[in-house]
Amino acid sequence: MNQGSILRIRGPVVDVAFSGETPRLYEALTIARKNEPSLILETQAAIGEGEVRTIALGSTDGLVRGTPVTRTGKPITVPIG
Repeated sequence: MNQGSILRIRGPVVDVAFSGETPRLYEALTIARKNEPSLILETQAAIGEGEVRTIALGSTDGLVRGTPVTRTGKPITVPIG
């Protein structure tokens, strides 16, 4: 999938830049973190050419600009059962 990088972090709001195709609204994005589970982001708005605004579904503590972000190509899913 396409990879991007973090531009800005404001609490749970994370802006991400992509050089290729921009993620669709409500698409899940992931950030791999050392010694912790991956952080999931949900795309909420396109804010510029190749840039999207996302909401983090977990703590953004320790994130820095330039951190790689990976598209999943799918919306957020929750297992049932």
